[in-house]
Amino acid sequence: MNDKSPEDDAMDDWAEALMEQKSAETSTSVSDPGGVLSGEHPRSFSVGGIDVPINDINRVLDIPVQLSVELGRTKVPIKHILQLGQGSVVELDALAGEPMDVLVNGYLIAQGEVVVVNDKFGIRLTDVVTPSERLRRVSKGG
Repeated sequence: MNDKSPEDDAMDDWAEALMEQKSAETSTSVSDPGGVLSGEHPRSFSVGGIDVPINDINRVLDIPVQLSVELGRTKVPIKHILQLGQGSVVELDALAGEPMDVLVNGYLIAQGEVVVVNDKFGIRLTDVVTPSERLRRVSKGG
């Protein structure tokens, strides 16, 4: 019996594709100034047994994703939510000064610290999750 969900199969395909891409990059000479997105030396990778030219990655680069920065979390009963009003304080699990989580579509990709740029809040990334670790976390469900 196969306990894998379709999402697991898709993540296995992506992991396999990334491994193939990484092995192709390491086998390419150091003098190759191109890169995956440069358009030079077109390569391919396999997704679900189908060879796809690496240049096709450009098709997904403009797809919008939801990027959010999380200050902290907490669980509270509904009765406390109903009692919230202006001036209420909600205690979070994060400590003051602790790095904030940067999430893309709900998945952790980095951590950083708050900065102010032109009177707007921003975040300076201090730690970025490696692509292989991102895949590992996505395949585990978070």
